[in-house]
Amino acid sequence: MNTTISVDRAGRLVLPKQVRQQLQLEPGESLEMESFEDHIVLRPVRGNASMHRKEGVWVFRAGAPLKASVVGETIRRVRKEREQAVLGRKR
Repeated sequence: MNTTISVDRAGRLVLPKQVRQQLQLEPGESLEMESFEDHIVLRPVRGNASMHRKEGVWVFRAGAPLKASVVGETIRRVRKEREQAVLGRKR
């Protein structure tokens, strides 16, 4: 997405909503900035995963959304591990 944004008197920029949604940016998140002679680059800081409450449920944020297949496989693996721990044997 290419667009023009303005700097206010306090030196602030407002990122367009579409960009914030695409990058999954929430209020208070940090951006890394690199400055060059004729341009700047902003990148979300994703080094530390975070948890936040969304509609009463704790949500883990680690960057890009996981594919449904990855989530499904993780759920199957964790359930199998719990079953083995409870039953004390492998199936």
